[in-house]
Formats: sequence, structure tokens, C-alpha cells
Amino acid sequence: MKIISYNVNGIRSAIKKGFLDWLTTKPADVICLQEVKALQDNIDTQIIQDLGYHIFWFPAEKKGYSGVAIFTLIQPDYTELGNGMQQSDAEGRVIRADFGRITLLNCYFPSGTSGDLRQEYKYQWLDEFYEYIHTLKKERPHLIICGDYNIAHKPIDIHNPVGNKKSSGFLPEERAWMDKFFESGFTDTFRYFNPHPHHYTWWSQRFPSVRKENKGWRIDYISVSTSLNNALKDAAIFPDIVHSDHCPIYLEIEP
Repeated sequence: MKIISYNVNGIRSAIKKGFLDWLTTKPADVICLQEVKALQDNIDTQIIQDLGYHIFWFPAEKKGYSGVAIFTLIQPDYTELGNGMQQSDAEGRVIRADFGRITLLNCYFPSGTSGDLRQEYKYQWLDEFYEYIHTLKKERPHLIICGDYNIAHKPIDIHNPVGNKKSSGFLPEERAWMDKFFESGFTDTFRYFNPHPHHYTWWSQRFPSVRKENKGWRIDYISVSTSLNNALKDAAIFPDIVHSDHCPIYLEIEP
């Protein structure tokens, strides 16, 4: 099973930049999108369906905001929109899809960059999500949790850790949550294969040169239950795919 996670920062904008042409190459069996910022009816999905993808879409209630989607060549056994947390579901942040013994969660974690209230909600969401996944894990132990986590875990995951030590996305409390998450039985699949620096998944649009200079953050992850470690085959980041301020990340796992 080949999986891609990709924050497209508005699927309509990404389509204008060649997203559908890229999709015709069938880059993965399962493609998890975050920040679609649209209803399914807002785009022509026929080309996606003609490629053989089943579409599962969970928009935010607020127009032009958040939202997640899954395009999959493999029909899931079960899907679920949301994780039962009221505000999270109103913001369209989680889709679940079960493939045999594996449960895939496509997630868009909140950002705290717009102010203190959103940072407080980010911490609330992280606590609620942690409880949700560990309750789910009792029933479905083999989890894949992919998406935009909006947190750079360690100094290796950000181009300027000293200058950003007080920035949302690299705050000590956020990084401590990531420590707790991985220590509770999950594997960062990219780091499982690649321990080297200078690999990022997001570059600020406020400064157009930073992507060319690779001054980015690694805030997108595909994490798996440690029970799946022996099934991991490959993981990668594709910075040359440029439909968004993020880039796709990739995992190959033995089903």
C-alpha cells in the first residue's frame, strides 16, 4: 500500500497549479489531503473518479476553511467522518478509513499562529485527539496517522530552531506533546528511514525565496503504530511538487 499525505492549501488553487495532472500519474494508492478549503461540489470530481479513486470528503462548516479528503484506489471496509469532538468536526479535521486490519486517520491539526485563542484550542485539540487515538487503538491497534500536524518535533525538523523557539508550531509544549505521542507507541516513518537534516514539508509564503533556499519546517507526518514497523518499506518527502506551500509526503507499507 502506497500512501501520500498532502496539505494542498486549497484544492481549487492546487488544481490551477497542475494538481490534477499530477494525480493522473497515480502517485499512490491512497491520497490524503488536508486544507481542501472547499465542498466536494465545488470542483469537478469526474476526472478523479475516472482514474479509479473513491472519494471521501469532510469539509469544514465555515466556507473556504480547513477540511480533509481521501482519494483511494482501494475501497475501504469502513469510513467515518470526524472523531466525535464537536469543534474538531465542525472544522473538518479528521477522516477515518479502515483497510483490513489497518485503520488510517487523515488529520489536519489546528494551527496556533493566528493568536492566543487558537493556540489554546490547539492544546485542547491535541489532548482530545490523544485520548481519541488511544481509545481507538484498543479496538484497532494498527493505526496510520497522517496529515499536517502543524508542529516541528525537533531542531532537525526546522531550519532555524533558535529563532523560532517562541513560534507556534515549535513551542516547548507542542514538542512535548509530540514526545508523548511517539513514546506512547507510534513511529515517525520518515525518521525511521532518514535521520538526516534539511528535509522539510512546508515553506512560508510570506517570503517567496525560502522555498528555493530550503528554509522550511517539517510539520507533515505519516506516523504508524509501532506494531507496523516491520511492515514499513519506504518513506519520502517530495519537495519538487509545488501545488501548495506544503509538499506531499509518502509511505509504502506492506498491507
